[in-house]
Amino acid sequence: MTLPLFRPRLLLLATLTGCLTACSPARFRSYYIPSESMQPTLQVHDRILTDRNSYQLQSPQRGDVVIFLPPQALIQMVHGALPIDTKTVFVKRVIGLPGEVVEVKQGNVYINRQPLAETYLLESPNYNWGPVQVPAESFVVLGDNRNNAFDSHYWGVVPRSYLIGKVLWRYWPPTRFGAL
Repeated sequence: MTLPLFRPRLLLLATLTGCLTACSPARFRSYYIPSESMQPTLQVHDRILTDRNSYQLQSPQRGDVVIFLPPQALIQMVHGALPIDTKTVFVKRVIGLPGEVVEVKQGNVYINRQPLAETYLLESPNYNWGPVQVPAESFVVLGDNRNNAFDSHYWGVVPRSYLIGKVLWRYWPPTRFGAL
Protein backbone atom coordinates (compact mmCIF):
# COMPACT_ATOMS: atom_id res chain seq x y z
CA MET A 1 0.00 0.00 0.00
CA THR A 2 1.40 3.40 -0.91
CA LEU A 3 0.57 6.56 0.96
CA PRO A 4 -0.41 9.72 -0.86
CA LEU A 5 2.59 11.98 -1.47
CA PHE A 6 1.54 14.59 1.09
CA ARG A 7 1.39 12.21 4.08
CA PRO A 8 5.15 12.23 4.90
CA ARG A 9 5.09 16.01 4.51
CA LEU A 10 2.06 16.19 6.79
CA LEU A 11 3.78 14.07 9.42
CA LEU A 12 6.89 16.25 9.31
CA LEU A 13 4.77 19.39 9.43
CA ALA A 14 2.67 18.18 12.34
CA THR A 15 5.79 17.16 14.24
CA LEU A 16 7.50 20.49 13.64
CA THR A 17 4.42 22.55 14.53
CA GLY A 18 3.76 20.43 17.60
CA CYS A 19 7.36 20.75 18.79
CA LEU A 20 7.41 24.51 18.28
CA THR A 21 4.15 25.12 20.11
CA ALA A 22 4.85 22.60 22.88
CA CYS A 23 8.47 23.60 23.48
CA SER A 24 7.88 27.34 23.16
CA PRO A 25 4.23 28.02 24.06
CA ALA A 26 5.07 31.57 25.08
CA ARG A 27 6.69 32.28 21.72
CA PHE A 28 4.78 30.28 19.08
CA ARG A 29 1.04 29.99 18.87
CA SER A 30 -1.31 28.53 16.29
CA TYR A 31 -4.55 30.14 15.16
CA TYR A 32 -7.57 29.15 13.09
CA ILE A 33 -8.84 31.41 10.27
CA PRO A 34 -12.63 31.86 10.59
CA SER A 35 -13.30 34.51 7.93
CA GLU A 36 -12.68 35.43 4.29
CA SER A 37 -11.02 38.79 5.04
CA MET A 38 -7.51 37.61 4.11
CA GLN A 39 -8.38 35.71 0.93
CA PRO A 40 -6.62 34.67 -1.24
CA THR A 41 -3.61 34.54 1.13
CA LEU A 42 -5.53 32.78 3.90
CA GLN A 43 -8.68 30.74 3.39
CA VAL A 44 -11.44 29.92 5.86
CA HIS A 45 -10.31 26.92 7.97
CA ASP A 46 -6.58 27.53 7.37
CA ARG A 47 -4.37 27.14 10.41
CA ILE A 48 -1.38 29.40 10.92
CA LEU A 49 1.63 29.59 13.23
CA THR A 50 2.58 32.94 14.75
CA ASP A 51 5.85 34.09 16.33
CA ARG A 52 4.84 36.17 19.35
CA ASN A 53 8.42 37.46 19.88
CA SER A 54 8.92 38.70 16.33
CA TYR A 55 8.50 42.38 17.15
CA GLN A 56 10.52 42.57 20.34
CA LEU A 57 13.75 43.41 18.49
CA GLN A 58 12.45 44.61 15.14
CA SER A 59 9.57 46.74 13.90
CA PRO A 60 6.71 45.42 11.80
CA GLN A 61 7.32 45.88 8.08
CA ARG A 62 4.87 46.69 5.31
CA GLY A 63 3.49 43.42 4.00
CA ASP A 64 3.81 41.49 7.27
CA VAL A 65 0.72 39.44 8.11
CA VAL A 66 0.05 40.03 11.81
CA ILE A 67 -2.15 38.84 14.64
CA PHE A 68 -3.41 41.62 16.92
CA LEU A 69 -5.88 42.45 19.66
CA PRO A 70 -8.81 44.66 18.69
CA PRO A 71 -8.19 48.37 19.30
CA GLN A 72 -10.65 50.19 21.54
CA ALA A 73 -12.22 51.99 18.56
CA LEU A 74 -13.12 48.62 17.04
CA ILE A 75 -14.57 47.28 20.29
CA GLN A 76 -16.67 50.42 20.75
CA MET A 77 -17.85 50.32 17.13
CA VAL A 78 -19.29 46.80 17.43
CA HIS A 79 -20.32 46.93 21.10
CA GLY A 80 -23.42 44.78 21.49
CA ALA A 81 -23.56 43.82 17.79
CA LEU A 82 -20.67 41.33 17.62
CA PRO A 83 -19.09 39.14 20.33
CA ILE A 84 -15.73 40.95 20.28
CA ASP A 85 -13.81 41.53 23.48
CA THR A 86 -10.22 42.08 24.57
CA LYS A 87 -9.40 38.38 24.01
CA THR A 88 -10.56 38.28 20.38
CA VAL A 89 -7.73 38.36 17.86
CA PHE A 90 -7.61 39.54 14.26
CA VAL A 91 -5.30 38.77 11.35
CA LYS A 92 -4.52 41.41 8.71
CA ARG A 93 -1.63 42.72 6.60
CA VAL A 94 0.47 45.73 7.68
CA ILE A 95 0.07 48.44 5.04
CA GLY A 96 0.80 51.80 6.68
CA LEU A 97 3.79 52.46 8.94
CA PRO A 98 4.19 55.18 11.60
CA GLY A 99 4.39 58.67 10.10
CA GLU A 100 3.14 57.66 6.65
CA VAL A 101 0.06 59.03 4.92
CA VAL A 102 -2.23 56.25 3.65
CA GLU A 103 -5.06 56.72 1.20
CA VAL A 104 -7.29 54.35 -0.75
CA LYS A 105 -8.73 55.77 -3.97
CA GLN A 106 -9.46 54.72 -7.54
CA GLY A 107 -8.85 51.04 -6.72
CA ASN A 108 -5.35 51.55 -5.28
CA VAL A 109 -3.62 52.10 -1.96
CA TYR A 110 -1.29 55.09 -1.84
CA ILE A 111 1.52 55.53 0.66
CA ASN A 112 2.76 59.12 0.80
CA ARG A 113 1.01 59.70 -2.58
CA GLN A 114 2.80 56.76 -4.24
CA PRO A 115 0.77 53.74 -5.40
CA LEU A 116 1.50 50.53 -3.52
CA ALA A 117 2.09 47.41 -5.64
CA GLU A 118 -0.01 44.62 -4.14
CA THR A 119 0.16 41.24 -5.85
CA TYR A 120 -1.62 39.44 -3.01
CA LEU A 121 -5.06 41.09 -3.37
CA LEU A 122 -8.22 39.20 -4.26
CA GLU A 123 -9.48 42.32 -6.06
CA SER A 124 -8.86 46.05 -6.03
CA PRO A 125 -10.67 48.04 -3.35
CA ASN A 126 -13.95 49.56 -4.52
CA TYR A 127 -13.99 52.25 -1.81
CA ASN A 128 -12.18 55.47 -1.00
CA TRP A 129 -10.60 56.13 2.38
CA GLY A 130 -8.27 58.74 3.79
CA PRO A 131 -5.85 60.31 3.54
CA VAL A 132 -4.88 59.29 7.08
CA GLN A 133 -1.56 60.04 8.75
CA VAL A 134 -0.45 57.02 10.78
CA PRO A 135 0.41 58.07 14.35
CA ALA A 136 3.71 57.12 16.01
CA GLU A 137 3.80 53.53 17.26
CA SER A 138 0.70 52.61 15.21
CA PHE A 139 -0.09 50.80 11.96
CA VAL A 140 -2.74 50.67 9.26
CA VAL A 141 -3.76 47.06 8.66
CA LEU A 142 -5.94 45.89 5.79
CA GLY A 143 -7.33 42.53 4.74
CA ASP A 144 -6.20 41.08 1.41
CA ASN A 145 -9.88 40.68 0.52
CA ARG A 146 -10.22 44.47 0.60
CA ASN A 147 -13.90 44.68 -0.24
CA ASN A 148 -14.90 42.13 2.42
CA ALA A 149 -12.57 42.93 5.30
CA PHE A 150 -13.37 44.62 8.60
CA ASP A 151 -10.07 46.49 8.92
CA SER A 152 -8.40 49.87 9.47
CA HIS A 153 -10.52 51.60 6.85
CA TYR A 154 -13.48 51.05 9.20
CA TRP A 155 -12.01 51.55 12.66
CA GLY A 156 -8.58 53.18 12.34
CA VAL A 157 -5.06 52.23 13.30
CA VAL A 158 -3.64 49.47 15.49
CA PRO A 159 -1.25 50.58 18.26
CA ARG A 160 1.99 48.62 18.28
CA SER A 161 1.25 47.43 21.83
CA TYR A 162 -1.80 45.55 20.46
CA LEU A 163 0.27 43.45 18.04
CA ILE A 164 0.62 39.86 19.20
CA GLY A 165 3.00 38.61 16.53
CA LYS A 166 3.88 37.90 12.96
CA VAL A 167 2.36 35.03 11.02
CA LEU A 168 5.14 32.68 9.91
CA TRP A 169 3.45 29.70 8.26
CA ARG A 170 0.22 28.25 7.10
CA TYR A 171 0.42 24.64 8.24
CA TRP A 172 -3.09 23.45 7.39
CA PRO A 173 -4.22 22.24 5.00
CA PRO A 174 -1.05 20.41 4.02
CA THR A 175 -1.59 21.13 0.33
CA ARG A 176 -1.23 24.86 1.11
CA PHE A 177 1.64 24.56 3.62
CA GLY A 178 4.16 27.33 3.38
CA ALA A 179 5.70 30.50 4.74
CA LEU A 180 3.76 33.73 4.45
